[in-house]
Amino acid sequence: MIVIQNPEPDAWAELTLRPSQSQSIDRQKVQDIFNAVKADGDAALIELTDRYDGHRLSKLVVSTKQPPKIDEELARAIKIAAKNIKTYHAAQQIDSRQIETSPGVECWSRAVGIDRVGLYIPGGTAPLFSTVLMLVIPAQLAKCQEITVVTPPDSSGHLDPVMHWTLDYLGVDQVCLVGGAQAIAALSLGTKSVPRVDKIFGPGNQWVTAAKELSTRYGCAIDMPAGPSEVLIIADQNAKPTFLAADLLSQAEHGPDSQVILLSDSQTLIEETMTELKIQLEDLPRRSITESSLQQSLAISLVDISTCVKWANLYAPEHLILNLVDADAYVDQIRNAGSVFVGPWSSESMGDYASGTNHTLPTAGFARNYSGVSLSSFQKRISYQRISKRGVVELGPAVAKMARAEKLEAHARSIDIRLKSLES
Repeated sequence: MIVIQNPEPDAWAELTLRPSQSQSIDRQKVQDIFNAVKADGDAALIELTDRYDGHRLSKLVVSTKQPPKIDEELARAIKIAAKNIKTYHAAQQIDSRQIETSPGVECWSRAVGIDRVGLYIPGGTAPLFSTVLMLVIPAQLAKCQEITVVTPPDSSGHLDPVMHWTLDYLGVDQVCLVGGAQAIAALSLGTKSVPRVDKIFGPGNQWVTAAKELSTRYGCAIDMPAGPSEVLIIADQNAKPTFLAADLLSQAEHGPDSQVILLSDSQTLIEETMTELKIQLEDLPRRSITESSLQQSLAISLVDISTCVKWANLYAPEHLILNLVDADAYVDQIRNAGSVFVGPWSSESMGDYASGTNHTLPTAGFARNYSGVSLSSFQKRISYQRISKRGVVELGPAVAKMARAEKLEAHARSIDIRLKSLES
């Protein structure tokens, strides 16, 4: 990690740039993938999967019935996580109630599940069966009519066994074995095997993120720009270096383009954490990936914790850990973060898997203007109003006056006609 002591505020903006933001994505290549999928459908998906994933698939759609057996303790852990995720997201249901805004004017709204949603589950070096839980469960709670799951094949060219088991447990009957930008293109455009959807969900690498952004040109909505993973930790002198190193490594191992950041008012703590990082890194199975991530990660000492919070709000991290003795005192000062972990015992891994909150979160600073996935992400709210005769009399003249002020005479006459009708 790059260690920086008390950078001047003028340098903060540059320091908050993500490594991926300095790397160019060939967006024309992404467009070419969309063009190929539009022209050749499934045949293009098979060819692109062979080219990019190294697997020549005989079929794209795989049944999730008759799942393989998995470790019993892992199955129990997945069930616990599923229960907590369902409990957290079910509590987000908003009851609709009618309110009278003016005499004779009633308004209300109703949440309706998005008809067709596409769920992208990252695969590759780490098939994220946990993302299946994070996306399928709220989609089901929202009563989305069609749920399409896509994921790249595993290293053997098949559906990852644990992902297979998890999909079956949640009642998802089939999955499309396609990943990368081509999967997003398929969800956006539709093919024989992959139905076109109304909204796409799920994290991915820079290519997936670029493809999701492009999908909006084809009338498809997306959850958020979710790219390489990141965590920012704010720690005081009482924090344990072992905890800090473990939390930094837990995100750094996601991928070589991930970024982790440690902020503290104690330079001594930073030095001790750097030493601990080297120790814990030694026997990590994904050591080479983690080392690549750490090379572009930062440890910064600042004058006090309040300044650390200001820096964090500027960075707008996907995950923010407040490893502080008085963490609760700073909670309300956090304005930009995907998900916040309060206190030294709140490991980010808890949120990644089983605490109940969603781990599909905005990255690359998009926490400034995007929320993480929630139940409402899978819903649209429809507003209603019922106007009585009294409502027309009470509110109609104000509406007609405003309409004419905007030079929209037909709007005003739609009120005038009703008012005149009531006079007769």
